[in-house]
Amino acid sequence: MLARIISGKEIAEEMRAALVPEIEKLKQAGITPGLSVVLVGENPASQVYVRMKGKACEKAGIHSDTIKLPTETSEEELLELIDRLNADTAVHGILVQLPLPKQINEQRVLRRVRPDKDVDGFHPENVGKVAIGDPTGFRPATPYGVQQMLLRSGVEIEGSHVVIVGRSNIVGRPMASLLLQKDKGGNATVTVCHSRTKNLPSVTRSADILIAAIGKARFVTGDMIRPGAVVIDVGVNRVNDPTAEKGYRLVGDVDFEGAKGVASAITPVPGGVGPMTITMLLYNTVQATRQWAD
Repeated sequence: MLARIISGKEIAEEMRAALVPEIEKLKQAGITPGLSVVLVGENPASQVYVRMKGKACEKAGIHSDTIKLPTETSEEELLELIDRLNADTAVHGILVQLPLPKQINEQRVLRRVRPDKDVDGFHPENVGKVAIGDPTGFRPATPYGVQQMLLRSGVEIEGSHVVIVGRSNIVGRPMASLLLQKDKGGNATVTVCHSRTKNLPSVTRSADILIAAIGKARFVTGDMIRPGAVVIDVGVNRVNDPTAEKGYRLVGDVDFEGAKGVASAITPVPGGVGPMTITMLLYNTVQATRQWAD
């Protein structure tokens, strides 16, 4: 039996539609949620992602402003821009698109964003709030989206063994924090694997829910999955494909063809976690606006 497909695209559309009335309520109170996205350089993937964010904001009724800066922008210039956005009362959320050019220290920039406008959830204050379960903290959009996908597709999280492959600050670590919370969408037993994990396949085969976020195309193969497990594929990788119109296609960190005959449910790439990441950014922006208004 083939795995059930968990469509992030469908869940994202439902969640965005549910957000519109709350945005309208804020507007009726004289407050339009505002998001400023800062893009430094010409990274093609970042440009596409920022454009998609802008379209999603516009459709939902959020005011979105994209500020594009040249690749040679200095760190000081970027920090000065962030200071201006921090002080702008019409801006409720600030997102600095990563990666940044090599002359700019990413951590210094991320720490400069005011915590109450840090809708990416990367500021140490928000990382700490998420870790202790403080609801005023902003949850990073990708792990937040994964959690919502599991909840809304009826996957039992409480009491399950979740194995996360990848320990990045963007996905792996915050994902573990969310799933460990004593709250809805939490109470899981979580194992985080990484490049130094011994006997990785034996660990992944112990998972009720396997989350792949390692950044390597088709890294997780079918024999690394316990029959009946739920597989969430966070990865997005380009692989050459001369038969494709663009000469390449997108694949995840999971070998989809090998996994779909083993797993009970699986997310596709594209159309899985990606749409959810943008959706949760919208939710964080509305949360920031609501907290500012209160």
